[in-house]
Amino acid sequence: MIELVNQSVLWWHWIVFGIVLLILEMMTGTFFMLGLGLSAVIVGIIAYFTPLSFSTELILWIVLSILAILAWVKWIKDKSISNSGQSNYTLDTLGTVSEKIQPNHRGKVIFDAPVLGNTSWHASAKVPIEKETRIEIVQINGQLIEVKPIQ
Repeated sequence: MIELVNQSVLWWHWIVFGIVLLILEMMTGTFFMLGLGLSAVIVGIIAYFTPLSFSTELILWIVLSILAILAWVKWIKDKSISNSGQSNYTLDTLGTVSEKIQPNHRGKVIFDAPVLGNTSWHASAKVPIEKETRIEIVQINGQLIEVKPIQ
């Protein structure tokens, strides 16, 4: 059986197989079969210049396909993890009071960098803080940020 396959499968079969895979890739748009198709074309080109058995061609195609898939996963595939909706702040994010803050009452602050996706927040403090005072975050309680003046 393997002798029949060795005699039947020629170099151009690999190229046709690769082109069929590339056409299927164009219909799906996943970039997965792109590596498989290119690997088949490469095997066809190698088989044209070097006489190889079908088993060797098949192993070469599998190795090239695995390398293409690994390259796709590592460098080309979109990262599925996003920072959308995630908190990117650190407690050392600084800001400026835009509306005076009285102890245990709300005021407004504007941060230098976005905190939880916004630069303007209602804030509270344990001490009075005048407008235009530089502040830092003490803690975040839900939608209210507790701040203190920079010492």
